[in-house]
Amino acid sequence: MGPLTGVKIVELAGIGPGPMAAMHLADLGATVLRIERAEPADLGVPRPLKFDLLKRNRQAIALDLKDVRAIELVLELVAEADALIEGFRPGVMERLGLGPDVCLARNPRLVYGRMTGWGQDGPLAHAAGHDINYIAVAGVLNAIGRVGQAPTAPLALVGDFGGGAMFLVMGVLAALLHARGSGQGQVVDAAIVDGAASLGTVFHGLVASGQWHDERGSNILDTGAPHYDCYPCADGHWISVGPIEARFHAELARRLGLDPAELGPPGDRAHWPRARDVLARVFRTRPRQAWCELLEGTDVCFAPVLSFGEAPAHPHLKARGTFVEVEGVTQPAPAPRFSATPTTMPTAPQAPSGAQALHGWLSAERIAAWQPTLPPQGAKTSK
Repeated sequence: MGPLTGVKIVELAGIGPGPMAAMHLADLGATVLRIERAEPADLGVPRPLKFDLLKRNRQAIALDLKDVRAIELVLELVAEADALIEGFRPGVMERLGLGPDVCLARNPRLVYGRMTGWGQDGPLAHAAGHDINYIAVAGVLNAIGRVGQAPTAPLALVGDFGGGAMFLVMGVLAALLHARGSGQGQVVDAAIVDGAASLGTVFHGLVASGQWHDERGSNILDTGAPHYDCYPCADGHWISVGPIEARFHAELARRLGLDPAELGPPGDRAHWPRARDVLARVFRTRPRQAWCELLEGTDVCFAPVLSFGEAPAHPHLKARGTFVEVEGVTQPAPAPRFSATPTTMPTAPQAPSGAQALHGWLSAERIAAWQPTLPPQGAKTSK
């Protein structure tokens, strides 16, 4: 089920944005076959497979890519695929014998998606890095944080998952549309540094117009404005407000029982320090739930600040089914939603399953021929 039903994708397993992109494509209905290494990679802190949610909704097989027989198997899969995605450093796939030229020669309509931090070329292309480094050089990290404090890394949301995975998904989908119309495949070079820079497009316009200050925490959208910030409540929990527009700002003052003059016009920076003190004092007087009862669902642009554990229980998210439970693990449901081709409940992450994973890709005869050469499946890679 889903709009990508019938699309077949080979995933050369990696970490972070590559698996996230593969998960989204699988969530949307694509048949994605994850090719794991025969020996597990160093992924930092190990965790049981059932909690490795980026591996949901697809089958896997473990292959020793140093074995020429494994490379031939991958190429047979490539011949049946609509797309391949990989997240190795530039040149690694070429050295394995699985570079774009080889794969496109085997399947000219193939979309070859490449996920890296720095991109396929440039002075840093072969350097190691992580999310924090890519968003730092893209100009994004410098803008995130409180006034007078160090830059704050926004988890891995802006780099790996926003600038990386989602741009890879977009690129693969666009190239699939082109391939269906033309029969011509191509390479998609998705670099986290490019995607993160693209996410910051609106801010480059603000900088050029003189409406953005480089000092962190001094602008409307970076907690510099008192009416776009988070405040602690009487019980130690937090709430968020964001009434940027004048009419919403006035509504906040009215519902809090304040004279609008106490907050001043939302665009007048001279009033911001006083307004912040007023809002901080008021929000300290009641617990979070009381503010939810008064302000949630109104035009003051309000929401409680919830933890990952609290969010699934929020009434709005429960009503929409934003979160689902799969084999005892609560997780976000597939997004976005489709009226004609709805997606289905995700399946739990699967350990490499050997020849079983090849069904639907190769003939029974070819699977039988490959089965004796496959390494043991599922033991180490499922940890």
